[in-house]
Amino acid sequence: MTERIVAAQVAPDEARVENLLRPQSLEDDEFIGQAAVKRGLRLMIRAAQQRNEPIDHILLAGPPGLGKTTLAHIVARTMGGRLRVTSGPALERPGDLASTLSSLDQAEVLFIDEIHRLGKTVEEILYPAMEDFALDIVVGSGKAQARTYRLALPKFTVIGATTTAGALTAALRDRFGATYRLEFYSVDECGQIATRSARLLKVPLTPEGAGEIAQRARGTARVCNRLLRRVRDYAEVEADGVISGEVAVRALAELDVDHRGLDAMDRRILTTIIDAFGGGPVGLQALAATIAEDLATLEAYYEPFLLQAGFLARTPRGRVVTKRAYEHLEREAPRVGPEQAALF
Repeated sequence: MTERIVAAQVAPDEARVENLLRPQSLEDDEFIGQAAVKRGLRLMIRAAQQRNEPIDHILLAGPPGLGKTTLAHIVARTMGGRLRVTSGPALERPGDLASTLSSLDQAEVLFIDEIHRLGKTVEEILYPAMEDFALDIVVGSGKAQARTYRLALPKFTVIGATTTAGALTAALRDRFGATYRLEFYSVDECGQIATRSARLLKVPLTPEGAGEIAQRARGTARVCNRLLRRVRDYAEVEADGVISGEVAVRALAELDVDHRGLDAMDRRILTTIIDAFGGGPVGLQALAATIAEDLATLEAYYEPFLLQAGFLARTPRGRVVTKRAYEHLEREAPRVGPEQAALF
């Protein structure tokens, strides 16, 4: 799969610029949007500071690119602790996690991205660590010789991030003191994000230019910032360097991102369902084979936005293209039966 400009996942070369644009606090002019999440975190931080103890364990859920990692950085910085970053796939064996836990300092924050991908044996190491600040070490093998020793750990905080909160086991989920779900940003919030990022990048951006970028950002901060950088390139080479509304429209057309944020692959998926399957319903496996795309990639990278934006709907019999998609593609919607009427 080639890198998509509208992909919510972080690209390999984006780490440096993401750190540059990362909000440094929960202030409304710094971290834009997510009001309910920020309100809850501010309360937890103040309470922990008053008690002079580490903040409780936190689970952050929601689609990629909305700011889960950024919030972990902010919590650690505000609490005066260091942030240790790892991920579920990186912790392959129990020893990997045990080594990480035993090296933590007092009040340090351990951020585990994709925490839902922890293996069962690795996850079990985390239970006593989160609950009792202890690491259980088994020495020897067999029932007769095995001995369990408990190693005390300094008090620390786990912040887990997941795109699929339902994939976490109940045992792990229950060990978090608070769970917050991040929501997609509104067009207005994306405009504010673009304006803030343009200021940090020293890019001249008009309100109209910010609006055009925001409209195509798919409600995702990471996509918004990526589009801003690509439009900046166009403005510097093909215009006078200022991102006006007109320049943004031309640049985004060159990038093949339409006014609703769909790219060529999004439109291909929708038109394939319409042309090859009569608008649906169609199973993902059949759709993946028709467009020659991997099933897991289709489900994880392409489908979520089409569902969220209302261009695609799930039914018991498969995926169906909605009236909104027909209108967007300027195609005539079919006449439907009673069971599909709600989609049209």
